[in-house]
Amino acid sequence: MNRTLTITSIYLIFLIFFHSRSVLSQDDPFVFGDPLPDAPELAYRGAYQVGVQTLELLHKNQPDILNFTENERPEYDRPLTVEVWYPARKSPDGQSVTYQDYLGSPNDPDRPLEPFSFSGRAIRNAPPNQSEGPFPLIIVSHGYPGSRFLMTYLTENLASKGYVVVAIDHTESTHADAGKFASTLYHRALDDFFVLDEMARLNESGSDHFLSGMVDAESTALVGYSMGGYGVLNAGGAGYSPGFVQTFSQMTGGSKKLAERSLADPAYVGTVDPRVKAIVAFAPWGMARGVWNAEGLENLRIPTFLIAGSEDDISGYEEGVKAIYDGAINADRYLLTYLNARHNVAPNPPVSTDLDQPDYMHYSEPVWKERRINNINQHFVSAFLGLHLKGLDYESFLDLPENSLEETWEGFVPRTSIGLELRHAEP
Repeated sequence: MNRTLTITSIYLIFLIFFHSRSVLSQDDPFVFGDPLPDAPELAYRGAYQVGVQTLELLHKNQPDILNFTENERPEYDRPLTVEVWYPARKSPDGQSVTYQDYLGSPNDPDRPLEPFSFSGRAIRNAPPNQSEGPFPLIIVSHGYPGSRFLMTYLTENLASKGYVVVAIDHTESTHADAGKFASTLYHRALDDFFVLDEMARLNESGSDHFLSGMVDAESTALVGYSMGGYGVLNAGGAGYSPGFVQTFSQMTGGSKKLAERSLADPAYVGTVDPRVKAIVAFAPWGMARGVWNAEGLENLRIPTFLIAGSEDDISGYEEGVKAIYDGAINADRYLLTYLNARHNVAPNPPVSTDLDQPDYMHYSEPVWKERRINNINQHFVSAFLGLHLKGLDYESFLDLPENSLEETWEGFVPRTSIGLELRHAEP
């Protein structure tokens, strides 16, 4: 037997044995986000205990897009439920959280909404670790329909590494209350900005809030999946195209409100918030549908990490996510591609194999193991945000050959960087 192969085999056996012993036991069942034995280096949780709390926010006097007519332009106070994960003080007696979400569809009588639950590793209402704050802020935006619990594998993981992570239930866009698509198209970027402002406000000294002194809003990242990716790109400067603004107008009784999020409005450029230092967009929807043109993409200047499946049949790949990467010529940008994956490169895995087919397929990938995708996402998002929000020396995890088979990527267990591509382009 080849001596090099023998050494490599022994090394692999050691890694698998060590990680298996350190990650799971019979008394410690797998929880979404736990590292598998072949997880890349930065997928492992950080040093902080993670707390979690729910907040109810109210964005006053917002356009009530769902009730626009040719003659009526009503407003409403827009409620937003958010989940906040944060570094917490050690709570030896704290009980791990159980998350509550929904399966089914609010608009399909054959698939009524059904609640389901799953376990996490955060501690509900744990005391915050204010002595080491403030921590950079990460705002997470789900797809349509979705929920603030769609990516707990990632939100918990990032909080354990010293971030305050806030995931939004976008009103009229969740499983529980999904409304017409126009609401999602208009409100996504604005919801992100409102939550950013609210987190900064709650951080202020004297706010008498558990987030007081915890949030460094000046170092913020926006993370979005599918329609969440659509929103964070627009928040970052990718103005919508005139054609898409016209399409929106036709959907909403002639409303021109979406023009405010395009370069046609001189005020739009000034809405790009300098506190946002980085963007992560999983399978962002819209490019293949004409949401952006060249001018809009060229206005994106914030460091951006795109993640997509090469066979994405919802957002598109060559004419979708890769076209965004190619067109955002003024941004320092990356594109991580899961070869042969479709659209579901961001969510938690299916909660059970016993789900009805539509519910199972809402979370699953037909080729890739979802838990493996989760670990790879944890690794690369940690590297990208660690670099841009914390100034950590993580360049080696991102300065990689495009083809993962050319050589084992930095941070990956030997023989496991397969089925992936990573592109990088600077302005």
